[in-house]
Amino acid sequence: MSEFILHHYPTSPYSEKVRLAFGLKGLGWRSVTIPVIMPKPDLMPLTGGYRKTPVLQIGADIYCDTQCIMREIERRAPAPSLFPAPAGQSEALAWWAEKSLFGGAVGVVFATFGDKVPKPFIEDRAKFSGRNFDPAQMKAAMPLMIDQLRAHFTWLESMLADGRKFMQGASAGLADFAAYHCVWMIQRNLGKTAAPLDGFPGILAWSERVAAIGHGKPTEMDAREALAIAKAASPATPAAADPGDPAGRKPGDQVSVTPDDTGRDPVRGELVASGPQEIVIRREDPAVGQVHLHFPRAGFVVGRAA
Repeated sequence: MSEFILHHYPTSPYSEKVRLAFGLKGLGWRSVTIPVIMPKPDLMPLTGGYRKTPVLQIGADIYCDTQCIMREIERRAPAPSLFPAPAGQSEALAWWAEKSLFGGAVGVVFATFGDKVPKPFIEDRAKFSGRNFDPAQMKAAMPLMIDQLRAHFTWLESMLADGRKFMQGASAGLADFAAYHCVWMIQRNLGKTAAPLDGFPGILAWSERVAAIGHGKPTEMDAREALAIAKAASPATPAAADPGDPAGRKPGDQVSVTPDDTGRDPVRGELVASGPQEIVIRREDPAVGQVHLHFPRAGFVVGRAA
């Protein structure tokens, strides 16, 4: 099997979600450290402009967004499973956690020390989010962010109140990692018992159990080596049409794929395969040759390429 190559950086919360999946499964993987802000010259040839972190590379197949990444890790290394409960339940819980907790976690962290963030980072994140990155506004919104986090943390605390070790029972899985990486962001930047976490002893104990899972067996890889691996490989995804595609898209069509929230940089290519959960497009770049890019359907907009 081709190596798992994760393009990430240490402080990336969404990368922590994937690193924990490697830890749960005891997997070896290659670590390519990418810049925190643009430009990312050794990543763009692989992704065609998609700039979110992390990105998983397996040969010449490139997996964008942690939805796709986690599913592919599970497919290739199914035991122990990321789904201790039915997959749909786990994915729905993960979607809730990320959509409900992440914004509040970001708000609390940057409200605390946003005025100390370097100007290039502020400019990058303003472009990434499509709105003004204003530390003063974030500081003013701090009570609201804590208010919202407390509401959602109460639900998480109640899930753990019956003495279970993890959100869906005795085993950790996707839902835990999706919720934990938001908690991890607060703890890493503000302290393990920072508000509003100090009011949730069950979450604090759970977070220790999740952290103890670790990150598996990473080894460093230079970005140029990763590009060379992609260029020497051939994409492994066969063509497959989606008979239920509401727009009638089919393999061979030229399409664009764009996140619907942040980092709205469209990636254009030829449709290879699609289904209710994933779309795969083919691109070429002189640095990597032909690659297949995998995107989830939830949270992404697929249109015809201009």
